[in-house]
Amino acid sequence: MAGVNRKVSAASARAHTRKAKQNTSFNLPKGLFAKILLVLSVGALALAYQAIQPPPPKICGSPGGPPVTASRIELRDGRHLAYEERGVPRDAAKYKIIVVHGFGSCRLQTINLSPELVERLRIYIVSFDRPGYGESDPNPKQTVKSMALDIEELADQLRLGSKFYVLGVSRGGQVTWSCLKYIPHRLAGATLIAPAINYWWSGLPTNLSNQAFQQLLPQDQWVLRVAHYAPWLTYWWNTQKWFPSSSILAKRIDIFSSQDIELLMKMPPGNHIAAHLRQQGDYESLHRDMIVGFGTWEFSPLELENPFPNNEGSVHLWHGDEDKIVPVTLQRYIARQLPWIHYHEVHGGGHIFPLADGMWDTIVKALLIGEK
Repeated sequence: MAGVNRKVSAASARAHTRKAKQNTSFNLPKGLFAKILLVLSVGALALAYQAIQPPPPKICGSPGGPPVTASRIELRDGRHLAYEERGVPRDAAKYKIIVVHGFGSCRLQTINLSPELVERLRIYIVSFDRPGYGESDPNPKQTVKSMALDIEELADQLRLGSKFYVLGVSRGGQVTWSCLKYIPHRLAGATLIAPAINYWWSGLPTNLSNQAFQQLLPQDQWVLRVAHYAPWLTYWWNTQKWFPSSSILAKRIDIFSSQDIELLMKMPPGNHIAAHLRQQGDYESLHRDMIVGFGTWEFSPLELENPFPNNEGSVHLWHGDEDKIVPVTLQRYIARQLPWIHYHEVHGGGHIFPLADGMWDTIVKALLIGEK
């Protein structure tokens, strides 16, 4: 019996030891486990919040920021807008054109007219850096409307007169829709060249918009979805390494048409311009461009009325039928819905068709003197 008792005592001791270990391992003091979970959750949220926050912009002229080398105006809200003038002096000009650059571009990449046309028609051209690009201050409060008001203020400070022409390229063409909405009384005419499409504009048929959207590369579809539905995630999405990034940001060759590639091959290297236009940071230039351009608009271009009912001016829309970046099908639909627009479709043209020889002259003559 003594042997049995010793065995029972040993078994009890082992069970008591296991129970003690279990209690030591898992039975934490009351509330401590919840506190640990809370700390871990807060830590994870802090890391996630830090990952989606863009770095502050390096504003031109600020300590540690890029130097100011361009001519600039100061806007009402204290921001600066950098600009570049070309053509004949503004006081001697008959026609005054404000050029609005596209996505990933700047004031230095403007229209290239022949000197003969500039002198014959006495054309003055001013291009400017949109907010956050080049040497223009970022605008954290940028909206679709604010861009049109910036253009109007630029014209007033440069004393371009009561009316002027606006010519926008790609994303700049999308900005031109804003001018037609908010400052039509200041326009002598307008031209939109391969203007970017917001696939969520009201008035676009769902089936047609979906078909055009599906023509984009999958990674570009996701970039636009994030910019539209979750703009606060735009910086993280465009900088993360888990999923394919935007083909436009990555400058993939397969987003260009055969004509685009031929034209790009003829262009001199522009690495200095590429660095210049993004020098204040990608978020306040490229990323915010996506958020504003593909976010929720206060209006739809398809709702616009003719700004020139008495034919005192004209609106032109140019697009290449082989554009891989902005599907031509939606431009055709918009042109049909707005019959007051002069629609020009360039056969074989890609997204950068205006760079073809003589094309800029053709586009500008159609705007200024109605020459076909």
